[in-house]
Amino acid sequence: MIDPDPLAEAELRELVPAVIGILVSRGADFATAEDAVQDALIEALRSWPSDPPRDRRGWLVTVAWRKFLDIVRSEGSRMKREERVLAATLAEPETSAEPGTDGVPNVDDTLDLYILCAHPDLSPASAVALTLRAVGGLTTKQIAAAYMVPEPTMAQRISRAKSTIAGSRLNRPGDLSAVLTTLYLVFNEGHSGEVDLVAEAIRLTRGLRAMIDSAEVDGLLALMLLHHARRDARFGPDGRLIALADQDRTLWDRRLIIEGIEILQAALGRDELGQYQAQAAIAALHADAQTVEDTDWVQIVQWYDELLALRDTPIVRLNRAVAVGEADGPAAGLAELRGLDESLPRYFAVEAHLRERAGESQQAAELYARAAERAGNLAERDHLNRQAARARSGQGHRP
Repeated sequence: MIDPDPLAEAELRELVPAVIGILVSRGADFATAEDAVQDALIEALRSWPSDPPRDRRGWLVTVAWRKFLDIVRSEGSRMKREERVLAATLAEPETSAEPGTDGVPNVDDTLDLYILCAHPDLSPASAVALTLRAVGGLTTKQIAAAYMVPEPTMAQRISRAKSTIAGSRLNRPGDLSAVLTTLYLVFNEGHSGEVDLVAEAIRLTRGLRAMIDSAEVDGLLALMLLHHARRDARFGPDGRLIALADQDRTLWDRRLIIEGIEILQAALGRDELGQYQAQAAIAALHADAQTVEDTDWVQIVQWYDELLALRDTPIVRLNRAVAVGEADGPAAGLAELRGLDESLPRYFAVEAHLRERAGESQQAAELYARAAERAGNLAERDHLNRQAARARSGQGHRP
């Protein structure tokens, strides 16, 4: 069993997408190229501690290309592809006997990989898994652990994803919105065991931002940073979920808040408003308030109106109802709820919140209890049950 140096492993993960891109540009199909790079990573973890190469990227390209050729040659039923690959090999500059940098082009096709892994034919779950493996450089075992599923299950998901996009070319430009959606899905999975998917999503989004000039990429990164800044205040020492209104704001990471707001302001200054910028603006108004009473709810409602103009969904309308309830009173918030489907996630929690603010404590308690029955995780369920108990007892309620 290999026990890799965390720093070396992190560097390897940074190199993965560029190496896959180089193999594909040489004529390798994506699925086999990705497998070959994973094999090369294993060899690197074994050999680098005792014999580190001068150029790690060049070493990986050379070894991964050899692994790819080995895979092709072992598949006797694919002679035509082997002939094409061997022809491409003859067209490549000669490489040295030892893995090195000869013949390795100084190009980076990572942006193409982001786009390919968010292919429209892939389900969201498959796009996320493939992005984490091909762009993020995570192993199947790490991805499975992060999603708390058996490794064979995740291996099948990744294999199906690669089969789905087999034959697809890296053809920039692609659907950037699909890439951003995939990265935000990774972010929203949160912290899970060995792999911190929040940190991984931020890392990948920073990488995307370095490759493409887009106000919406900036907006997504700002949104992630502003949400992530509150991570240390979200749970108490006993593991209980702490609502935004009750969080100790001294625990918020001001460095991340400042960075997120600076990135957002620059993006908004380009006058190319998108949904992630609007969401980040709402998060920034929460982050900028020293206390919950200082929150500028009127401006938050205005930003929700901007967001509705960009992306009119029931979830956005549900969240806007909360903001309206804070800005204009609970009756106004309850009016906004009318017409929304009760099956929406958090619907009963939102109605309970507004009912309690309106002084309807017992009805609010019943709604909190109904919301707890539909909670997506134990921490949320426990929080809502405690809210129900508090409402029944008539204790005070914060926004």
